Amino acid sequence: MTQNVDADKTKSRALREWIAEIARLTTPDRIVWCDGSEDERRRLTAMAVQAGTLIPLSQQKKPGSFLHRSNPNDVARTEQLTFICTPNKDDAGPTNNWSPPDETYAKLRGWLKNSMRGRTMYVVPYVMGPIGSPFSKVGVEITDSIYVVLNMRIMTRMGSAALAMLGDSDDFCRGVHCTLDVNPDRRLICHFPQDNAIWSVGSGYGGNALLSKKCFALRIASWQGRSEGWLAEHMLILGMRSPSGETRYVAAAFPSACGKTNLAMLTPPSDLSGWKVFTVGDDIAWLRVGSDGRLWAVNPENGYFGVAPGTNAHSNPNAMAMVGHDTIFTNVAMTPDGDVWWEGMDTAPPVNLLDWQGRPWHQESNDKAAHPNSRFTTPMTNNPALSPHVNDPEGVPISAIVFGGRRATTMPLVLESENWAHGVYMGATMGSETTAAAAGAVGVVRRDPMAMLPFCGYNMGDYFAHWLKMQSAIKHPPRIFMVNWFRKDRDGKFLWPGYGENMRVLKWMLDRIDGRAGATDTPVGRVPRLDDLDLQGLELPGDQLREDLAIKKDEWSAEIESASNFFEKFGGTMPPELREKHRGLAQSLNSAHL
Repeated sequence: MTQNVDADKTKSRALREWIAEIARLTTPDRIVWCDGSEDERRRLTAMAVQAGTLIPLSQQKKPGSFLHRSNPNDVARTEQLTFICTPNKDDAGPTNNWSPPDETYAKLRGWLKNSMRGRTMYVVPYVMGPIGSPFSKVGVEITDSIYVVLNMRIMTRMGSAALAMLGDSDDFCRGVHCTLDVNPDRRLICHFPQDNAIWSVGSGYGGNALLSKKCFALRIASWQGRSEGWLAEHMLILGMRSPSGETRYVAAAFPSACGKTNLAMLTPPSDLSGWKVFTVGDDIAWLRVGSDGRLWAVNPENGYFGVAPGTNAHSNPNAMAMVGHDTIFTNVAMTPDGDVWWEGMDTAPPVNLLDWQGRPWHQESNDKAAHPNSRFTTPMTNNPALSPHVNDPEGVPISAIVFGGRRATTMPLVLESENWAHGVYMGATMGSETTAAAAGAVGVVRRDPMAMLPFCGYNMGDYFAHWLKMQSAIKHPPRIFMVNWFRKDRDGKFLWPGYGENMRVLKWMLDRIDGRAGATDTPVGRVPRLDDLDLQGLELPGDQLREDLAIKKDEWSAEIESASNFFEKFGGTMPPELREKHRGLAQSLNSAHL
């Protein structure tokens, strides 16, 4: 093993010492510092192809693109193996897995001893957020996976620029990743927020191995945000330019399978001529209070790690355009002519398709051709709808925060909060209904507050308190809304067409903020009247829309009781202000004539 840690690569003594420490533990044959250059990308890509880690796709169909097939036991995030390792168990809270730091470090060190013998240790310095932005933070990931390196190059500002930004500082997120033998029995993803550290072993899947993403940008960053007075959120950021040329920005949180990426890259309907939507981010937002008293946001990422199945030219034309070149596909199916295919595409599966494991696939097969969690990793510069302000150091000012879930009943198409505390209550109680296929029962609400339940790096009762505390710091707070694109009628049909038509709801939000649109007060918030929404060119029966906006007393009574049970999980850490808001809503609903 080489003991050379290339002392000339960085001015940070802390970084050099940490690299040397992990090298002594894992004993790699080589240490390679990644610089993020194009020459490095070509060299590592060629090595990955030679090793069979990447499979070249047709340069005519998908220029610059490759397919990766992961181990069948390693195809998704493993929440049951993901831990928050704080000295005090209460700091992790009841919704996180907790493990004591000293014991966890000892266990992982035992697994990692000599784990990189015969392998290369890659040192991947990266920046989350625009280079030089006051929002931005530096991380360094050590990994033995060339697949991880190539994905990190897409997903972050990786390489020499990160080392330059770090300088001689010791303030960086320390990420240790080793695939070991990809054995589920030796797989853990552990976060040590008090140490600004992440150790991930036994997995090569993106959510477990790209430590910049959920691990740093949400779990570690949420802890830092509470300490430093800002928010790290599982939110998209989009900009909407009106026909008059004014651009406003919205941050929105959705659990999985609720159309988050589709909304971030929305194409407005032709009937709303002159409107344009820009993507700032599709997954994560870091929000701080600006000197003007408004909430400003940046997308800390540099690329998209999106779910492929269900993505098509109708649901997300911008996504289909951006994955047309220079993309890494993971666990999708491969066509005989070197293209990719997945369920939900506009085209039928071709003959002689190879499934996500490289096996011949036939239409009569009971198995999916592409894994349901198959992915694409693509640079954000590939997005035709990319915001020109995505790299602004100060970020973009947020006019509205939106929470949403997949609900067949109860939640109306859109609901406006009465104030900041009510909006926090909306986010704290949001969730989605399970399906028979997924959970064995229909209509069971899985609460996922602010879409952060799997990603908050500390006690969520304290997280709610932090949200409430932010109100005093934001002189001009954004308006908060709840949306539900998925409400159904008695026959099980969706009441709202969704996709690009969602622009009409976003437009109503902006009109509300500017005082140009009305609403009806209900015990649980404000909903638009039929003539408050711009429905020009949309053939939607009034009765259908009326049903989609209806507040039904029996459904909401059950909703409030369910939310009360959820709040009890957090005991004394649940903020009294939210409990009081809950009681007030229950009383208002009980006395209302709906």
